[in-house]
Amino acid sequence: MTYTEEWWKSAIIYHIYPRSFQDSNDDGIGDLNGIRSRLDYLKWLGADAIWLSPVYPSPMADFGYDVSDHCDIDPMFGSLDDMDRLIEEAHLKDIRLILDFVPNHTSDKHPWFLESRISRNNPKRDWYYWKDPADNGGPPNNWLSRFDGESAWKWDERTEQYFLHTFLVEQPDLNWRNPDVKEAMLNILRFWYDRGVDGFRVDVSYRVMKDPQFRDNPVNPNWKPGMDKSFRLIEKQTKNTPDIHMFNRWIRQTNDEYENRVTIGEMNLTIPELAGHYGTKENPEFHLPFNFRLVFSDWEADNVRQLMDTFEEEVPDYGWPNWVLGNHDQPRFATRAGANQARNGLLFLLTARGTPTLYYGDELGMQSVDIPPEKVQDPWEILSPNMGLGRDPVRTPMRWDATKHAGFCGNEVIPWLPVGYGSDKQNVDVQKSEGQSTLNFVNRLSRIRQDHSELVSGNCETLKLDKPVFGFIRNNEETNESCLILMNFSSQPQTVDIQSALSKSHSLKAYSATFSTCVISTKMDSKTEHSVNSDTFSLRPNEGVILK
Repeated sequence: MTYTEEWWKSAIIYHIYPRSFQDSNDDGIGDLNGIRSRLDYLKWLGADAIWLSPVYPSPMADFGYDVSDHCDIDPMFGSLDDMDRLIEEAHLKDIRLILDFVPNHTSDKHPWFLESRISRNNPKRDWYYWKDPADNGGPPNNWLSRFDGESAWKWDERTEQYFLHTFLVEQPDLNWRNPDVKEAMLNILRFWYDRGVDGFRVDVSYRVMKDPQFRDNPVNPNWKPGMDKSFRLIEKQTKNTPDIHMFNRWIRQTNDEYENRVTIGEMNLTIPELAGHYGTKENPEFHLPFNFRLVFSDWEADNVRQLMDTFEEEVPDYGWPNWVLGNHDQPRFATRAGANQARNGLLFLLTARGTPTLYYGDELGMQSVDIPPEKVQDPWEILSPNMGLGRDPVRTPMRWDATKHAGFCGNEVIPWLPVGYGSDKQNVDVQKSEGQSTLNFVNRLSRIRQDHSELVSGNCETLKLDKPVFGFIRNNEETNESCLILMNFSSQPQTVDIQSALSKSHSLKAYSATFSTCVISTKMDSKTEHSVNSDTFSLRPNEGVILK
């Protein structure tokens, strides 16, 4: 494989939830060999890198985020040999492979925790957070678990102390202030880098360091009954604490022992807070602190423009932006924004300045699937029912064809989650054959990115347009090539006065380009017309375009 310096700046990252991508052995659960069998599809789609949610050995209390061995593969997904073959074959196709790293906690079945739990004097006792009861005999402080909103401290009868679990009780938190923990965990990164892995997405990276004084979190005055119970407190002492940047630097320094590997930090923060996790030029932290603002903001023209403007202002010169529409934890974009806006979201994702991460199935316009109560798997939904927190609806099997289980597994097998309705038409085989499908739209967009350098490395500036239209220009100053992206967020036709919009921008008012060619429309047809001599452009309902 040919490594390109900072390859991740131009890459399209494709996020795979391994349990749900492709089952190769008919047990109803996706696996590594299933992913390997679909590499040609990923190459055709335009994926430059694939990121896998955890595939390590685990009791699966939280479907792999409760790791019991960081340096092996859970048998349900395959073996280390299968992973080695996946890395090798992906590299032969110039597809890089990114793994999840789960640093905040382990499984309570991990050998480290089993040792830690034996006695207060065990050498690994300090590898986790063990505390005596408070003066009243209860938990050491008021910290809450994210999954059920109850105390994050679990009483251990044998040693008569509490241990900390930010998530499930089966996921005790690691104490990274212990130098042995730090070294052991960083060696896990080295283990996988040595096997050829190209980077890591670091799970809940901003939660790893806790307040060393274990002070209470302040009460959230805006919380009301019926809301997520874990939001009763403001997580001042348990999230994004000042010394989290020390942890970030540990990760980055280990990463930089190897050539051209990438670090991605998972953090749900405001853009100004997020920007701090790039570090400094002298002490860099994450290459890509994940930008989830599109996931947690209403899909409206003004919101998107403000988010892009803010990100462009806040990202330091030595940093690089990134954008995410959805992931394995949040409702699918086509559900949040509506099916009619799904392609505009994909257009934004693949043309905005920065690295895009595409969640599997979004290229088909997949929506969240209603899961019958008897088929619910997610512990979050089980512990906090009827609050819309369950993640099963966005983790359903990938849709490959029109067979009973959409080609994810054999017809006689029961998949771990139901495929959902509509898979007979919304699948890869059908959409590949339909010239105007969402899948072919994404395929063409990925090729357009490759052919238009301004969409990868060019400058980016939004236009001041009347809502519900959003637009921005990507310009490569070296080649003087430009693209204008316009998106109609409404179900009504809209007309855009391009030259008027350019004149309202301080940095674009002298811009004299004429955007005379429509490179692509979300409608995927030839009806979009643009006159070379006209300063205006008409958008159909829900239409987005790239003009050259």
